[in-house]
Amino acid sequence: MKHEIAKLTTRQKQALETRQRLLEASLTVFLENGFQKATISQIIKKAKTGYGTAYVYFQNKDEIFMELMEHVMEKFYEVAKCPFEPKTKKEAYDMIQHQVRLFLNLAVQERKIMKVVKEAIGVSPIIEKKWQEIRERFIKRITEDIQYSQQNKLAKTDLNSNLVARAWFYANEMFMWELVNQEESSIDEIALHLTTMYTSGLYV
Repeated sequence: MKHEIAKLTTRQKQALETRQRLLEASLTVFLENGFQKATISQIIKKAKTGYGTAYVYFQNKDEIFMELMEHVMEKFYEVAKCPFEPKTKKEAYDMIQHQVRLFLNLAVQERKIMKVVKEAIGVSPIIEKKWQEIRERFIKRITEDIQYSQQNKLAKTDLNSNLVARAWFYANEMFMWELVNQEESSIDEIALHLTTMYTSGLYV
């Protein structure tokens, strides 16, 4: 990445810096005000840039927030991308439980921005649509893991891998939002129960 930046012209570097400044300013504004109360004017003022300049990069606050949301969800997706090639049901159980813990811990670590994400999904059709795309990306990855287990005779082959993946993600998503909204919850207990129910139903 540094090597690529070094190749840029001075003007391109300045553009990159301006864009980054807008994103950093917007994160502060959204965390301070929430999604609905945040305005593009507040972001521009915080970034110390002109209106014309700002609108070159983002048309509205929804566009800016969408990028922030994608950035934070990429951390969750890194968990979903953990190598998954179990040889036994016990291995699969341990790996899945570990992933659930990592996923839910991230929800707690990123609680402030995730609260704004939840608010934005409820009021912005653009953000809601982007969230659906993010969901589908997770479901696709989970489907691949289930198909691996089915192909290796660890999981029931008569179950539809996509439907199971969809149900599994929604279960995790529900607890993710619960952890975002409340301080007191046992991640270990949630991970234990979720993983036990999931693997008991899917694995042979």
